[in-house]
Amino acid sequence: MPRNQLIVSTEGRHADERNEYRASGRSAHPNLPLVILVNNGSASASEIVAGCLQDTTAAGVSRAIIIGEQTFGKGSVQKILPLQDGSALRLTTAKYYTPSHKVIHEKGITPDIVVPTTPEEQEALMLRRSPGGLETLPEEQREKVINVHDAQLERAIDVLKGVTLYAKRASAGERAAGRKSEKVAAAK
Repeated sequence: MPRNQLIVSTEGRHADERNEYRASGRSAHPNLPLVILVNNGSASASEIVAGCLQDTTAAGVSRAIIIGEQTFGKGSVQKILPLQDGSALRLTTAKYYTPSHKVIHEKGITPDIVVPTTPEEQEALMLRRSPGGLETLPEEQREKVINVHDAQLERAIDVLKGVTLYAKRASAGERAAGRKSEKVAAAK
């Protein structure tokens, strides 16, 4: 992100309870396409990142495509207030907002490309990715888990391939157009 780019803001009930968090923009990053995978387990900080990248892509500042399912919607700032009896009270004091001022709390982030998965697919993918997850399963169930397709990851790979191909073709077209204008200028 460029220096001073708004990442997220928080707002409480009163005007003085507004805070903005901005990028430090320490160094240049390669201008590469980026895909962010999200699902209903994506919450809080991951929603802030996805929401910021989605908004800044729409504004032409970054290049990210959000793929997956609606996120959880945990976008609140909470304070824990200790009580005299030793218990505590958790109090929501503010909500997080994306750079375009979309509220995250109880809404979540809607992906640019929605790719649903079933609970069974999610469980199988979690087992497959967890160290030792496959070894705990009976052989028949292990085969089923191994053969489950990760539709979200497959879609993300396809999108990256498509964006890369499009970028190559667009730059080749620009180079060809540049050569044509050079020939026209030379002919004059």
